[in-house]
Amino acid sequence: MGCAHGKCCGHRPRSSDSDSREFQEVSQFSVHGKHILTERSIECVPVPSRNFRLEYSVLTQRGYYPYSPGKENEDSFCIRTQVQGNPNLHFFGVFDGHGLFGAQCSNFVRDRLVDILANDPRLLLDDPANAYSSAFVRTNHELHDSEIDDTESGTTAITVLVVGDKLLVANVGDSRAVIALKVGDRVLAEDLSSDQTPFRRDEYERVKLCGARVLSEDQLDGLKDPDIQTWGDEESEGSDPPRLWVQNGRYPGTAFTRSIGDSTAEEIGAIADPEVSTVQLTPDHLFFVVASDGVFEFLSSQAVVDMVASYPDPRDACAAIAGESYKQWLAHGSRTDDITIIIVHVKDLRNVPMLQGQHP
Repeated sequence: MGCAHGKCCGHRPRSSDSDSREFQEVSQFSVHGKHILTERSIECVPVPSRNFRLEYSVLTQRGYYPYSPGKENEDSFCIRTQVQGNPNLHFFGVFDGHGLFGAQCSNFVRDRLVDILANDPRLLLDDPANAYSSAFVRTNHELHDSEIDDTESGTTAITVLVVGDKLLVANVGDSRAVIALKVGDRVLAEDLSSDQTPFRRDEYERVKLCGARVLSEDQLDGLKDPDIQTWGDEESEGSDPPRLWVQNGRYPGTAFTRSIGDSTAEEIGAIADPEVSTVQLTPDHLFFVVASDGVFEFLSSQAVVDMVASYPDPRDACAAIAGESYKQWLAHGSRTDDITIIIVHVKDLRNVPMLQGQHP
């Protein structure tokens, strides 16, 4: 989620297919146990309290920026198994930086969020959801107090904490987590998070009450009526979405309503408080996906789940989704976003009741 021509500010450029050569399709096979494209082995971690296991892989692909060829990947990810030394507690997170110092913000949050979470005893005691929320808020304060200039830079964060046979999902921003549910012969996508943008009426009304002007760039430039405060949906208006602006200026222009960092946007309603939800895993849950909006900009949740379901090896699925996302970006413009995807297969989960006194 770069600032130039991205979710922070600016229109998406017009399409051009002349520069698609940077991401060439690569044969997907393994050498010495490592996947050629991802250069990673399949990782596996048990969840002994429920006698199942998680099999996972991750891929991050730097975006293609023709006007900034040296631009670094602003996405980062964190996979931390056995949080707090607990074999039933595993963390998966994707952080999508934006702005001039987006990569620094993303990396800072990647490192600090899980450490704060891992040192909060409430995580496994009386109030795990509150511990999760507190970790986001504290990380935000620490980023503000750090040496990183987060005035108009920051990061979104989509995270999934596996707690025994439950998923605790916390999200700020417009990256996404999705779970696959087997229903008969079909595999259905169920969103684990809801994108936090002005397209959501509740988020729109919240930031307006905090003083934000909510306008698309065409409205800001006088090309469209600024009094029309409806923008359709993200699929139809993704190239010129509603953004947050101060009352008398052309900044910060964020197309999301929650993030970590972004101290200027924070003054007009952007917050770091996550939306937290809990999902009970069942044997019909096949896998979940945690990914940056570089994946979901042009691919629906169902399309991503369909692609994962068609590949037994999560490394192949990561590579295929990254490649398709990259192709879709170039079909719609002259650049791509950074792309990061974690795929976690849920293996051998059965409906076995927890023994009395047993903890996750």
